[in-house]
Amino acid sequence: MTGKIRRRLARVVFIGPILVLALAACSTGGFSALGGDNKKPDTLFAPGVNQRAEAVDGIEVGHRLIAAGQYELALKSFNRAALDHGLTGEILSALGSANLGLGRLGQAETLLRRAVEKDAAGPEVWNNLGVVLMESGQTAEAEQIFRKAYALDNGESDAIRDNLRLALAKTEKSVITEVNEDNYKLVRRGSGDYLIRPTP
Repeated sequence: MTGKIRRRLARVVFIGPILVLALAACSTGGFSALGGDNKKPDTLFAPGVNQRAEAVDGIEVGHRLIAAGQYELALKSFNRAALDHGLTGEILSALGSANLGLGRLGQAETLLRRAVEKDAAGPEVWNNLGVVLMESGQTAEAEQIFRKAYALDNGESDAIRDNLRLALAKTEKSVITEVNEDNYKLVRRGSGDYLIRPTP
């Protein structure tokens, strides 16, 4: 009896995995999901979307895109953010900065002038308007705007201070300081600033 039982168990152990493989191959999923004769090999499946995950703020995404030089994508991101937040001073300033990066000085100036009209416009908004005015050749007004930004900031931002220094040097036609117009820096609300080099 013991020998018969052992032989039967050995057959079950040997046949069991073969049956499992055969059933898997016959099922609708089968091996086809891993690639086969009638399927594309190495098919990749995209992961599902986590509906509970917190979305990244469009304003932050837009600032990152500007820093990377992707101005068109930044405009789209800021426009989407405007649907959620409205046309705040920050978004108007960001849209102006993106337009400056694309060399659209007229649109950038219009947006930034609207931004500074908002209540409690921060020094970074005034600074960015000054940058646009410098780029469009309105040096005298740009100098005054930089002075306002510097005063609002209490001289804490290196970027605003440098912009004011460059504007003063250009206004006074200083022989000591060689002014490069591309060195003006845009400042974003919060931490960080970035250099915009408009397209010709």
